This record gives sequence, C-alpha cells and structure tokens, in this order.
Amino acid sequence: MKRDLLPIALIALLFSGLSAYGQHVPKGNDVTTPLHLLQPDYPVPYGKTTQQDVKAVLDRVYRYLEEVTPAKLVNKQGEAVADFSKVSSGDTFKPGDFRLTSYEWGVTYSGMLLAGETTGDKKFTDYAVTRVNFLADAVSAYKNLLKTDPKATTPVRSVIDPHALDDAGSLCAAMIKTARTGAITSDLRPVIDNYINYIMTREFRLQDGTLARNRPQPNTLWLDDLYMSLPALVQMGKLTGDGKYFDEAIKQFGLFSKRMFNHERGLYMHGWVQEMSVHPQFHWARANGWAIMTKVEILDALPETHPARAAIIAQLKEHVNGIASRQDGTGFWHQLLDRNDSYLETSATAIYAYCIAHAIGKGWIDAKAYGPMALLAWNAVSSKVSAKGQVEGTCVGTGMGFDPAFYYYRPVNVFAAHGYGPVLLAGAEMFRMLSAHPFVINDSAVQVNK
Repeated sequence: MKRDLLPIALIALLFSGLSAYGQHVPKGNDVTTPLHLLQPDYPVPYGKTTQQDVKAVLDRVYRYLEEVTPAKLVNKQGEAVADFSKVSSGDTFKPGDFRLTSYEWGVTYSGMLLAGETTGDKKFTDYAVTRVNFLADAVSAYKNLLKTDPKATTPVRSVIDPHALDDAGSLCAAMIKTARTGAITSDLRPVIDNYINYIMTREFRLQDGTLARNRPQPNTLWLDDLYMSLPALVQMGKLTGDGKYFDEAIKQFGLFSKRMFNHERGLYMHGWVQEMSVHPQFHWARANGWAIMTKVEILDALPETHPARAAIIAQLKEHVNGIASRQDGTGFWHQLLDRNDSYLETSATAIYAYCIAHAIGKGWIDAKAYGPMALLAWNAVSSKVSAKGQVEGTCVGTGMGFDPAFYYYRPVNVFAAHGYGPVLLAGAEMFRMLSAHPFVINDSAVQVNK
C-alpha cells in the first residue's frame, strides 16, 4: 500500500513545484512591459532631493550641535564662570562633545554661516556669532589674567599662542566671515590679527618660503595646510584691502601645486617630503577635499580682476574632473580616491558635494555635467546623518603615512569633528543649487537642464 502511494506523492510534489514556479514568472515581458521604467534598488535616495528634505537634515545637525557645544566657562570646582572679570587659572570650557577652538570647528562656523545665508534661518548664523563673540571675550579676559599670572592655564591657549597652522587658519577665516555679519559685539580684531601674524611670520617654512612642518619627517608639506592657511589669508585681504595677503596666498598655492598636484590623475598626493627621492602618492580623500575647498575659498575672496583667477579656475576644473571620475555608484567617495577597496567616507563626500555645487553656482564648472553627481553626493551624505543629528562614517583625525594600510584602517566615529562643518556646507549649498539649478527626471535619470 505504501509503495502505491509513493508515485502519487511524487506527482503531487511535482505539480506543487510547477505551481510555485508559475507564481514567480513575471506576467510582463519585453513586449508587454516598459522594462526601462522598472525602479532600481538604489542604495541611497535617487531623484528625490527637495529643499525641504535638505533643510530637515541641516536642522537635525544644528539641534545636536547647539546642545553639545555649550559656549560657557567653568572653574576648577566645576562652577559656572559667567563674569569674565573673574576668570582664573585652570578654568575650562563647559564639557561638550566637540572643541570650540579646533580647526574642524572653524569649518563648522563657516558651515553655520552659509546655512543661515542660503536658508534664511537665523538660528544657524546665531550659532557662529554666539560662539565667536564668546571666544573673543574669553581671549580678552585671559590675556589680562596672563599679565598678572604668566603661568596660568587657560582654555584659549591655542588662540592666544598658536603653535601650528591647525590652530590658526580655519578659525581665522571663519571669524572674519562672522565679523562680516555685523553681529559681533566683542573685540575680535586682535584675535584675527594674531592668527594672521602666526601664518605670515611664525609658521615653519622651506627655504623657498613654502609653509611646511617637521613631522612626520623633516621638511614635509601637508596638503591639509592649504586649507589651514590660505582661506584666512584671502579673507584678510578682503577685510583689509591689502594685496599682500592675496599675493602670499597665490604664491603658496603655486608652491604646493607644483609639487603635489598630479595633472594626469587630476588629484593631489597627501604628503611631500623634501628629502625623499621618490614621493609616494596616496590620494587621501579628505586632504583632496581641503585642497578643492581652498580653491573655492580663494576664488570667492579674490578680486574679479586678479590675474591669478584664470589659473586657479583651470586647476579647479582639472581637480573636479579627477574627483568626479572616481565617485562610487553609491554617491560616496572612497577613503583613498583611486583605491575602490578602501572604505566609503562621509566628510570628503560632503566637501565634494559642497565644492561642486558651489562651483556650479558661480559658473566655474558646467551645471549639466556635474549637477547630478553633486545631488547624488548630497543624498549619500544625508543618509549618514542620524535622527539625533550625528554624522556617521567620518574618518577620525589622520596624520600622514607612506603605506596603504595606514589609510585603509583609520577608524570612523560620530565624534570625528571633521564631518559636521562639511555636512552643513554641503546642505547649505545644495539648498541654493536646487533653486538656481532645479533637476528633472528624464528617462529615469537625474538631469540638470540649466
């Protein structure tokens, strides 16, 4: 009896399999269905960018940063110091998630200012104004303290006595921009002058005058230092009308570029060491970000009639083309731009989104050619901003290496301050670009028509 049932079971199983197979056969085919309109499974939003969504991301970042970067002082006992005439040795800033005097926060202040400008939302501008006023007042108070107690420890040592371009350039540029709002009530100019004096007269240089460091090797050029110096110089030129600051910035740009820009690849190497006979080319993404952002900053501040503009725009175009050709299908760029097995990194992607969108807005590069990739980059970045407003996927602070493992395995962290300013800049510029250069979907693809 059991033997008789076996063929029946097999037949039933066969028919059930055929039935299941039939259920999964698509009803449409190349004749009956417009297959080219099928929706791809994109890893980031595609063709859905709106000003409302961009503003929502900016608001999340603002709310987080407003909460975790208090502009307040506390003494050694942890008590609030509200009266700046009562500052003392050992005071600190009230603990938060980020440092108010870091170069990363100079970028953040600039990002807040731009977000306020493009969205019209004053809270972003106020963020920068409040903290720059606070820093200027703190510097004044602690300078007075140091006159009577030269060994006093203060939370503004790096402002009063910069020891590196990291201490000076980014914050200086942001402070000059903030002063331009007309909302600064503190005595900010001495702080600005002190920063500029450091850049112009105190930073170590090679014999030909190139700004340099003696780490990790003697006589080393860091690509990062373009951003840590030149934006401040051109902003100072704009503030004072003194052409010597523009001249110095253009000189430095040329000295760095002739050694570090690879015209064939359209990319910069991260480091150059004078005593090396061979210069290993590691095209670190964020350093290339600082370099392209420096070009944008120079062009924004440089007079329209300045003879150096054409050469800088030409190299900007080369650099944009080199970067654009290496964008990943997800919209991000890799930690090492020309090594697709290195991880996808957020801060550099945000910088590129900002710089490309800004250059489009200024007419320096073609909106039709580069607008879609800027939108894709922003959509990628927006996917890394958490509900709390933290920026994920940002490489932590990074020195210079001459082997790939150094770059491949740098950690990422939501407390890497390098991600926040670039995200604010990218969102602010994307908000503006969506008005001036709206996109359309043509045959499923994002197109910018003007």
